[in-house]
Amino acid sequence: MFLGIEIGGTKLQLGVGPGDGTIVHFWRGPVSPEAGGKGIRDQIRAAVPKLLRQAKMKSKELRAVGIGFGGPVDDKTQRVVKSHQVGGWSNFPLSKWLNDEFGLPVALGNDADVAGLAEALFGAGKGLSPIFYITVGSGIGGGLIIDQQIYRGCGRGAAEIGHLKVASFVIFLPSGGDLAKTATIVEMESSGWAIAQRARRLLADSPGVLLSKLCAGKSENVTTEMVADAAEQGDLIAKICMARAIEHLAEGICHVIALLCPRRIVIGGGVSLIGEKLFFDPLRKEVTRNIFEPFAGLTDIVPAKLGEEVVVHGALALARQRFEESQ
Repeated sequence: MFLGIEIGGTKLQLGVGPGDGTIVHFWRGPVSPEAGGKGIRDQIRAAVPKLLRQAKMKSKELRAVGIGFGGPVDDKTQRVVKSHQVGGWSNFPLSKWLNDEFGLPVALGNDADVAGLAEALFGAGKGLSPIFYITVGSGIGGGLIIDQQIYRGCGRGAAEIGHLKVASFVIFLPSGGDLAKTATIVEMESSGWAIAQRARRLLADSPGVLLSKLCAGKSENVTTEMVADAAEQGDLIAKICMARAIEHLAEGICHVIALLCPRRIVIGGGVSLIGEKLFFDPLRKEVTRNIFEPFAGLTDIVPAKLGEEVVVHGALALARQRFEESQ
């Protein structure tokens, strides 16, 4: 058996299982960003014995630990590079800490990478290669899986689609008729956070629309779910927000296809749950309109299958892979 851990900015999840796509027992808890990395480490220290008791397992039955960390990690040093959500993680030796705490070999990975591994092995990408995984939630991450192995570039990661630069809008220069395009990144245009922020800005000038009613006239309360509900009902502001997000995500995906031409793109995360009508169908159409023509029809785009436990599934699989490689 293996121990899989997901360390995120809003939640901590642990599971035990054989790394074959099944989880014997599962534990989930909220994360307090104010408590920092130390607070999360204290949670792990307390949660692992509790998880093992609930699973009726002894610690000696565990062979290794796999981690999906919500931020960049360094393969060579097995340290966290940083967390964008929680303080107290920069340059932290996470693998060593876990090894010292539990006396087990540790395999450290980025959360989007290990989620992609899980989808490639057990989910929507099973039996296919290459698989490009995208998580679209509060942020946007990516992972490239080739022949059931995570591609990690030079050792600090790869496939960071959320940080691809895309054109944002056009400005008329005061000096004449020239145009200038500003650049932003996919995450700042297409994440759940970006969709809600754009809606809040637009609502300031259009207080009477349906979306305003859904948030009780308080734009600061707007969520991505509210935007999706309003768009479903035909609200113009909400439809503009969704179209803008999909346009930029499609632009990033077209870059991915031009560079990598994966067999399948699997998309998970909270924003993907908006569904086929408002998310996947318009996204596929936008990609089709702008794709590098010789690669048209080679990559399909599908929803992820493994739900909220995907990172834990991937962490367990990563632990199993690394353990078997060491034998």
